[in-house]
Amino acid sequence: MVFRKLPGVSASGMGLRLSQKFVFLLFLSGLVTLCFGALFFLPDSVRLKRIFLSKTETQPVTVGSGSENDAREHLKRPKDQDHPRGMVSTKGETSTKLKSLSRKASVSHEATEERITGGKALEDLILSRSKPESASEKATAANNQAASSDTFSHMKFKRCLLKPPLGKDGGKPSDPKTDERREKVKEMMKFAWDNYKSYAWGKNELRPLTKNGHIGNMFGGLRGASVIDSLDTLYIMGLMDEYKDAKEWVQTSLDLNSNGEASLFEVNIRYVGGLLSAYYLTGEELFKSKVMELGEKLLPAFNTPTGIPRGVINLGSGTSWSWGWASAGSSILAEFGTLHLEFVHLSELTNNPIYTEKVMNIRKLLNKIEKPHGLYPNFLSPVSGNWVQHHVSIGGLGDSFYEYLIKSFLMSDKTDEDAKQMYYNALEAIEANLVQKSAGGLTYLAEWRGGILDHKMGHLACFSGGMIGIGADDGATEKRQHYLDLAAEITHTCHESYTRSATKLGPEAFRFDGGAEATATRLSDRYYILRPEVIESYMYMWRLTHDPKYREWGWEAVEALEQHCRVDAGFSGIRDVYTLTVSHDNMQQSFFLSETLKYLYLLFSDDDLLPMEDWVFNTEAHPLPVIRKSCLQDEATQDKTVSE
Repeated sequence: MVFRKLPGVSASGMGLRLSQKFVFLLFLSGLVTLCFGALFFLPDSVRLKRIFLSKTETQPVTVGSGSENDAREHLKRPKDQDHPRGMVSTKGETSTKLKSLSRKASVSHEATEERITGGKALEDLILSRSKPESASEKATAANNQAASSDTFSHMKFKRCLLKPPLGKDGGKPSDPKTDERREKVKEMMKFAWDNYKSYAWGKNELRPLTKNGHIGNMFGGLRGASVIDSLDTLYIMGLMDEYKDAKEWVQTSLDLNSNGEASLFEVNIRYVGGLLSAYYLTGEELFKSKVMELGEKLLPAFNTPTGIPRGVINLGSGTSWSWGWASAGSSILAEFGTLHLEFVHLSELTNNPIYTEKVMNIRKLLNKIEKPHGLYPNFLSPVSGNWVQHHVSIGGLGDSFYEYLIKSFLMSDKTDEDAKQMYYNALEAIEANLVQKSAGGLTYLAEWRGGILDHKMGHLACFSGGMIGIGADDGATEKRQHYLDLAAEITHTCHESYTRSATKLGPEAFRFDGGAEATATRLSDRYYILRPEVIESYMYMWRLTHDPKYREWGWEAVEALEQHCRVDAGFSGIRDVYTLTVSHDNMQQSFFLSETLKYLYLLFSDDDLLPMEDWVFNTEAHPLPVIRKSCLQDEATQDKTVSE
């Protein structure tokens, strides 16, 4: 600061010479600097910093209700409803064709303290608030600013597990024969992966006959579906070189800034589920930042009058619409009902309740509307909130909705009573209306079309053996043995659909009318595309009963896959399971790597590999940890105490 001598004023004004003033001001400036230095740099000054800095915090804002007119309005939450670690502010528009989501970062107390004690406090704080950031930028900034906090977010889940995720020896069985079979499945995975890497690297799937890649139009311009779907499978199998290649591709090549038309359902179960699982198993922050960015891009699909999301979303513009083939612009039960597991975990990782709010809103609507005979039809209008058709199926269009009800209960550490009640009510309605017994004594699940039964069961419906089994095993129902018996009967029927074909692989759908028993009577139903659902039920039933027949049935499937689906450059589906003159479809589905081979590997492993007490599999077989709220809160409290 420069002091100018004014005319007519003595240099000794106020009794001090200019030099004395200068020395006094220097002393005063040094004292102020010392005080503020102590405030920001002394380790015991945390509470003082909170007093001075808390007023600069941005107020948390969340996305509004499901109304199409107010879906992008800001709703300020009162302090007593603020998420304890701060929320991400959301800024949007009221237009139903929202072009993009932009978010401003709010800085929590803990993040602020980390930044300030790390230096460059005021400069960084001002910069962080002066420019909008994308989700990926925010995630990167969070990683840089609060690395210890991010590490803790993974470690707190790990410490709340009852058992090590990979068991005492990677789940290696003591029986040599079983171990040999497990090693065979591991070899199949390596063979499938190596050929994908050689001929289709970065594409969504491998075409093994023509030795090239397939992109498809399900993922809206996203690439690498087979990479994301394989991350956790490679990791649990101990294929670490292959896992590292997959991780490197995610780091360098996974571009989430696509502008195509994506299936909300497929992106969620494969990409969101795969990245979440990879993060929880490995603790790699890369996967966390990617899934946080992707999760944000899915939110505009919920901007409907009811909050029921539409099935297709443009990941770039945020616009969404229903499938053209869906009746009267409806949303599909299996699609909007298969978001809960992943979205609850997105809220856990982001500390933003908006994801949980979105899926809980779906629950509220489904509980409110009338259900014919207690059943859930497959088509629902996202505008009116009413059923569009009375077609009920436990296979395609309906399947994973029911799966996510019981798994939501299990993933909540059996505290989500609403999900449990919805599941058991639905199961009772299914038993009363859809469960049938064939003339030959096979139990199956028919489809319901407005009161008329269609005696057909799809391969997709064969997951229900495992679902009913894990629902029976929660120990909270008096009908436990009844449900275990029903699960075993359905799994047996699905095994029969395999054994009654020439290839010992099951068709896409099989019937129980006109003299047919668990066989496909239409040419259009005879194909097999490497689906996992039957093997999935084998795995669950093995873990629940340890009946050796389930491992034998799984090995039969391995031999059939090797004989009829393995080609020179990978695995391919086949067009007709009833002929030994095999015609391949030239597609190695990404779910073959994520589900079919993973379930086989788990079937031949000890139960301590991804133990069921700690892990729930999403419908793409990506394992997600059970959320033990009381444990997580204790961990958070301890972490906060340590930081202070």
